[in-house]
Amino acid sequence: MQFTGGKKGVRMKETVIIEKNRVEMNEPILLVGLPGIGLIGQILCKYMVDELGGKLIAELYSPHFPHQVLMTKRGRLRLIKNKCYTIKTKKKDLLVLLGDVQAPTSEAQYEIAGMVLDFCEKNKVSEIVTIGGYRTGKLKKKKRIFGSSNNKRSIELFKKRGVIFGKSKGAIVGIAGLLPALAGLRKIPGVCLMGETHGDYVDIDSAENILSMLSEYLGFEIDLKKMRKEAKVREKIIKKIEEEIQKEMVLPQKTKDISYIR
Repeated sequence: MQFTGGKKGVRMKETVIIEKNRVEMNEPILLVGLPGIGLIGQILCKYMVDELGGKLIAELYSPHFPHQVLMTKRGRLRLIKNKCYTIKTKKKDLLVLLGDVQAPTSEAQYEIAGMVLDFCEKNKVSEIVTIGGYRTGKLKKKKRIFGSSNNKRSIELFKKRGVIFGKSKGAIVGIAGLLPALAGLRKIPGVCLMGETHGDYVDIDSAENILSMLSEYLGFEIDLKKMRKEAKVREKIIKKIEEEIQKEMVLPQKTKDISYIR
């Protein structure tokens, strides 16, 4: 983490995590829900923070994020960022990472994942659970949950709760796969949970499905009745950011596909 600057002011050279509040936690579990396919993780984690009284403890800024700022209704400027909250439940202390975007390049993804893992080690995180979507291109009433993990114990624990391992194919693009994979090198148990989804729309059903399972796994109660209303609001915000990125940003390999940012 580093800020550098001189007479002309502060200059950000690399990804930084700025701690806002210090909270005592007992080997917390990190949940990650950054924008991705179906916005499943983003919707789920934002709803948890709102409903369970999450407290902001850190903000992540990066020069790798799109070179844009958001204009608020109050007339203020806001940098694009990721935010980390802490949630206290009866059984577990939770850290929840969510935000506006993911980084658009491989180098940036690795840098940010490394910074997040440094933060995890500092706070003695005991487990990492990332949440994303598994695109099928099909419409289904019953949505399955697929998983991929860096250790056998997590596989067995989540299998008991209906998560399917070894059946999903292809690669996981972005922080949802990279973070638990790199966590394995640091001996931190990690798993990526993917909600089955068509892939071309915001999938609230898959988000509810995973959240219901996680509430049992982590031992907390949450009312899902307001989730759909909150999800629609979040969808509008993310789509607005996405549209601006599409207009202004030139991505590697000359592609306009930013599904890993969504």
